[in-house]
Amino acid sequence: MANKAAIKALKAPTLDADSLWKVSVGAHHDPHSILGVHEVDGGFAIRSLKPFAKSVVANLADGQQVELAHLENGVWQAAFASKTLPDYRIVASYEDDVQWLADDPYHYLPTLGDLDLHLIAEGRHEELWKALGSHLHTVSTQLGDAVGTRFAVWAPNAQAVRVVGEFNHWNGVGHAMRVMGSSGIWEIFIPGVGVGTKYKYEILTKDGHWITKIDPLARQTELPPATASIVTESNYKWKDKSWLTARAKRDALKSPMSIYELHAGSWRTGLNYRQLADELIPYVQQLGFTHVEFMPVAEHPYAPSWGYQVTGYYAPTSRFGSPDDFKYLVDKLHQAGIGVILDWVPAHFPKDEWALGRYDGRPLYEHEDPRRGEHPDWGTYIFDFGRTEVRNFLVANATYWIEEFHIDGLRVDAVASMLYLDYSREAGEWLPNQYGGRENIDAIKFMQEANATVYKRNPGVMMIAEESTSWGGVSAPTDGGGLGYGFKWNMGWMHDSLEYIQKDPMYRKYHHGELTFSMLYAYDEKFVLPISHDEVVHGKGSLLAKMPGDRWQQLANVRAFLAYMWAHPGKQLLFMGSEFGQLSEWSSERGLDWWILEQPSHQAVQALVSALNSVYLENPALWQLDHDARGFQWIDGGNADQNCLSFVRYDEAGEPIVVVINFAGQPHGGFRLGFPRDGEWLEILNTDAEVFGGSGVGNFGKVSVHDGGSHGQPFSAEITVPPLGAVFFKPSKG
Repeated sequence: MANKAAIKALKAPTLDADSLWKVSVGAHHDPHSILGVHEVDGGFAIRSLKPFAKSVVANLADGQQVELAHLENGVWQAAFASKTLPDYRIVASYEDDVQWLADDPYHYLPTLGDLDLHLIAEGRHEELWKALGSHLHTVSTQLGDAVGTRFAVWAPNAQAVRVVGEFNHWNGVGHAMRVMGSSGIWEIFIPGVGVGTKYKYEILTKDGHWITKIDPLARQTELPPATASIVTESNYKWKDKSWLTARAKRDALKSPMSIYELHAGSWRTGLNYRQLADELIPYVQQLGFTHVEFMPVAEHPYAPSWGYQVTGYYAPTSRFGSPDDFKYLVDKLHQAGIGVILDWVPAHFPKDEWALGRYDGRPLYEHEDPRRGEHPDWGTYIFDFGRTEVRNFLVANATYWIEEFHIDGLRVDAVASMLYLDYSREAGEWLPNQYGGRENIDAIKFMQEANATVYKRNPGVMMIAEESTSWGGVSAPTDGGGLGYGFKWNMGWMHDSLEYIQKDPMYRKYHHGELTFSMLYAYDEKFVLPISHDEVVHGKGSLLAKMPGDRWQQLANVRAFLAYMWAHPGKQLLFMGSEFGQLSEWSSERGLDWWILEQPSHQAVQALVSALNSVYLENPALWQLDHDARGFQWIDGGNADQNCLSFVRYDEAGEPIVVVINFAGQPHGGFRLGFPRDGEWLEILNTDAEVFGGSGVGNFGKVSVHDGGSHGQPFSAEITVPPLGAVFFKPSKG
């Protein structure tokens, strides 16, 4: 052996037999305390786990070699005199003179610092994804840079944790992790593991069983149904700085927001993230929407769940490409002036045995009591919102999507299911809070913390609640006891307006209150008006199919309804396909019925949506005071007999838009209407215009408003209101 005379052998210390055995089978909670390099009297000892090796040698940084002796079950050891801590690499020889040179993961210091561990223990690590999960890592050593991957995972109930993957042929015995004190965090740096490596964690439960799990903070995963996590590193160079700068200064409440909701897999089938950018952006620009909202893109194993049963909370689904590909999509949307909202699902997660459920053999992410920890409707687990580390996992996840992927807003799914302990449960099936009530206090605190954290770190972004009850203060500030969301979906408006519009016009006068009731609470919250995917699936039929009458009447009803939606106080959201009057209800298994746009009548509906957005964006009266009662005034909200609504929208400067909507099947000629100003008013939108597929009934582009007030307004005019149509008027600048 070269330079053997220069090395003085020392007597190696005796090792505890139980610890030695556990290390040899990869079941020790702190393998670094046995393996690697350790100081002994007069020098150092090197120990390495090399099962099946015939001989093992340590090549030292000074060029010398140390031969290790076999102790037991693949554990090798040598002790030698040295005044300085040696750097080394291991050479193991096997049958047929096969030799392997390898860096030893057990002679490296922990890659997690005390600050990381402190913040995780406190539940305040707002960038948790930078501490846990898998990350490329470089350590400078005497023998050169050691490049590899550091792994860290939270599993406090585990007896041992190992990394398994392609690099070790899915045998983790040689890559057991160490637990970092009482934190429950397990860590290891493995040299030589690089980008694209597939891996999982093997966990030894308290019951003595080995289970295999994904990395909860993996940032990339295999294509389902495969389930491995993947080591990844982003190389994406963003080009949306101007968008982010403007966003930080933007007041979302007083800005226009017209949202196009879509499902990435079925908008047009077969597109990846980059192809989606190429096709979606010009389409959204043509329609004039300010934002797109993607149904969940976090990794999910079961495609028909539409993404609402998440397993990879930190990984964009690999169905459409890599994380950088998704960044490309968001970046391109921003460069085109289009905001991006994501559906986010912190309310529950699926029970797949390889995922988050019973992660370390015991309830961990989920509440241990099934009365709080299992969702009876969805067959899923419910997060334990009261557990510090779980709350941190979710709060950091919200900031992750916004900061790593530049997302402009998160629409939070199923908020009501988090708020109420008795949600969808019968008596005796739920556990009251400490005060005997039905409110989930832990979930409330979690949502307040998530919203406060997101808004503190990222001015200009939005947190939007899908909340279906009358819970007060959903969009009120947290410092006043509110939940802290920026907006809330107006499910009451959605339900009432759809109930009304499905009635035959001859019966609508008996249901007029369903249209006007929303204005009684329009300023209780900051509302988004949603016609979402939930309203055009599961037998509910498409928006067009809900409408009564023949095809012409159905299309006219859609046009009038959309005009009512765009004119009503609140931002608006429309699900894909509704913008051109899709006939069939949505199915995630196929694309939209694009072929129907060969028919002029459906092209006309699409043209109307484009015109609505154009009028909307050009007139601050339709959005600037959405959440201020100064921005709305009834002209006549009680005209049930004629199925008509009329009102004024104002901007901050007092500039008005007058809106008249006729949900009757016949026009109203000589219709006297009050106006807030006299002079010439331009008809800036008429949903019955021939270009939109209508009958052409209208006011020839303008009306003259004179003295002689009506409907409480100081002036009035006689106008013509088209059948199943809406007209918008604006004062002429002349």
